[in-house]
Amino acid sequence: MSGMFPTVGALRRGYRPEQVDRYFSSAHEIYEAGELEEMDSEGVRAVAFDVVHGGYQPEAVDAALDRLEAAFLQQRRADVVSRLGREAWMRQVAELATSLYPRLLRPAGARFAPARGRGYSRDEVDALMDRVAAYFDSGTTLSSGQIRSTLFTSARGTRAYDERSVDRYLARVIEVLLCVE
Repeated sequence: MSGMFPTVGALRRGYRPEQVDRYFSSAHEIYEAGELEEMDSEGVRAVAFDVVHGGYQPEAVDAALDRLEAAFLQQRRADVVSRLGREAWMRQVAELATSLYPRLLRPAGARFAPARGRGYSRDEVDALMDRVAAYFDSGTTLSSGQIRSTLFTSARGTRAYDERSVDRYLARVIEVLLCVE
């Protein structure tokens, strides 16, 4: 499966091709076998690759990971619906969405742990959180792609949130959005 993705120039850095090829080959086998317990959307979201000179273009690999995550989630949805029915699937989605809401109720500036050193701009994260709340409260449009493509500027101290906690939370928001898209 070598050469699955375009590479960066020899002097630029990209994802280590052998790792990416191995991961996607394994993911393909797992997906085709329908072994949902072996890999899920969260596992796809958490994968990381070494960065090397001349590697695969990160944007291309990341886009493929996004598609893979959606495919595993769709497969899980089909499995739940076929075994338990559509209502059971929607209950699961509602439970996940409900678990997100308490953080949205926190006041702006206190929704996540403060960063130790550098982190994401608190104001920018809070603005996105307001959009997520509006999606749940009034049905304004919001897509998983919009969340994925959001970039926050870096900030320090009291003007910054811890990146890892924001990333984990937004990963769950993406999962909810993918469930209903």
